[in-house]
Amino acid sequence: MKFLYLPALMAGGIMAAQCAVAQDFVIRGATVHTASAKGTLKNIDVVVRGGIIVAIGSDAGTSGAVIDAKGKELTPGLFGGLTDIGLEEIAAEAQTVDSTLNLKSPAWDQQWRPELDVTVAYNPRSFVVPITRIEGVTWTVLVPSAEDSIIGGQGSAVVLDGRYNAALSGSRSLFIQMGAAGAKVAGGTRAAEYMLLEQAIHEAHAPGPIGQGALLHAAGREALTRYLSGGRVVVQVDRAADILSVVTFAERNGMKPVILGGDEAWLVAKELATANVPVILDPLNDLPTDFDRLGATLENAARLQRAGVRIAFSSGDTPQARLIRQLAGNAVAHGLPWESALAAITSTPADIFGLGATHGRIAVGQSADLVLWSGDPLEVTTLADQVWIAGRPVEMKSRQTELRDRYVEKVKAHQAR
Repeated sequence: MKFLYLPALMAGGIMAAQCAVAQDFVIRGATVHTASAKGTLKNIDVVVRGGIIVAIGSDAGTSGAVIDAKGKELTPGLFGGLTDIGLEEIAAEAQTVDSTLNLKSPAWDQQWRPELDVTVAYNPRSFVVPITRIEGVTWTVLVPSAEDSIIGGQGSAVVLDGRYNAALSGSRSLFIQMGAAGAKVAGGTRAAEYMLLEQAIHEAHAPGPIGQGALLHAAGREALTRYLSGGRVVVQVDRAADILSVVTFAERNGMKPVILGGDEAWLVAKELATANVPVILDPLNDLPTDFDRLGATLENAARLQRAGVRIAFSSGDTPQARLIRQLAGNAVAHGLPWESALAAITSTPADIFGLGATHGRIAVGQSADLVLWSGDPLEVTTLADQVWIAGRPVEMKSRQTELRDRYVEKVKAHQAR
């Protein structure tokens, strides 16, 4: 069998022609960061067929194209964090924002809508998608928000390959804001947050219709009930005391909690590890920007990891989600092991959102979401040479690169005069 050998960094035209279908190929001689218990494997081949990784080893065979990695570093596709990608185009233009529900209800007359699921509003043709994707980010989790309710609604993980049916099965989660942020829309006190949550849970369990003053509609009761039977609930909270209260409350009511934010999580790391509650954090947060974050530190991630807490990274900044690996690199600079930092933007978030069997690792049977890098992927000067999603090579082009090329050519033409 003759193999077609292509350079690691392929021409844009070839990529565009191949983008519509998954390719059978082997990436030969790569430094493979598996983001699994196997760690990093040097001079290894990764074989892809039908969009799935089918073999990993030395001199593995293939029935398709051969891409000579020449020792370059290969990682799983990166997690972009919790974002509004595909839900928000221009923050200042309300017509392009689909992530926020604002019913303008005062705390004493609230109507919570946990049945809201922003996944249906995802736009795969958003210009933010390719800008994020060519930096190695292959998936993200969509996050709703509600300006006048502590329950924002539901969201799911989506793959960033341009497909319309982008939601990844099993990833749907409920999002809640607690602590000082939640207190603002719950009458001004943390105690009211739990009072209202208890009322909502009581309504969800009630057998008959709820009378005047109900927090939930019938659809909301049905949606909330699903999360009271082991459903994943992502709670945005930072203060150590609030984190423990959230974990206790969630477990008592049958929820599977995930802490989002957690700037003071390191203070209760032992308790989080014992309860097996993961934390999604921004490792660059180190300033006491409010009274919920007085214990913020750049060593938050490292301290949690040493205590045995599962961690993942998210900046919460949709336009800059492509910089997720910079968060990981900075966490390494402040004590987090390199392999743990890579896991925090690949395998660990996949596990947290129920996708670990198919995404987040370079392993046999996983989706071929892969990134070949020009150097250490956690270094800011490194670029993604090529990205594949489900075995499909991504065209390494975005609105930003097109603008760059347009004006570079104009400058060259001017200089040539």
